Amino acid sequence: IFGIVIILFLLGKFGLPLLINLSLFLSGSKQSSLPAQNSIEFVSHPQLNPLPFATNSANFVLSGKSLPDATIDFYLNDSLIDKTQADKKGRFSFNSQFLKGDNKIYARARIDNKSSDLSETLNVLFKDSMPNLTISSPSDGQEFSKDQNEINISGTTDPEVKVTINGFWAVIDQNNNFSYKFKLQNGENVVKILAEDQAGNKTEKEMKVKYSS
Repeated sequence: IFGIVIILFLLGKFGLPLLINLSLFLSGSKQSSLPAQNSIEFVSHPQLNPLPFATNSANFVLSGKSLPDATIDFYLNDSLIDKTQADKKGRFSFNSQFLKGDNKIYARARIDNKSSDLSETLNVLFKDSMPNLTISSPSDGQEFSKDQNEINISGTTDPEVKVTINGFWAVIDQNNNFSYKFKLQNGENVVKILAEDQAGNKTEKEMKVKYSS
């Protein structure tokens, strides 16, 4: 009852505007005491889509996902190469080129003045030179007869290179020497030797040997 009397007194003496201003003041005080709802306390690092372990193509696209509208910094071998903004779904991409040899790729996300940790690191080997392939034996055009119907094809190549003889795997030792037992047929035998490295570069040689029983 006492409160009602005071309100009626104020209303009669100062009018309705005072009561409205008082109400707005109290409402504003309550709202200002509430924490900001849109502030970001933590920025998670970007998620990068996989890249090949090794390649012979210089051009590549780095893509991934982060927080929506975040600024994404792209690093290549510890140098800041480019930056872009993620879209409303957090997607982003960069068009770039590998450097010769090993490439270390990672990214960071930024929103306002806050930065994420670094993303995972993607390691990619870029190599576009053909692997070495040297054939020790037999020689092109060599002839065999009688009990020489099985010959040893041998030679050398580079480290981390696989060698096939007419589509079959050759054995390669720790010194990069390869060998393969090849069964000869009567007449002319065509031998195709292919060396391929982990980046997809290939060197192929072909020879012909003859056998008569």
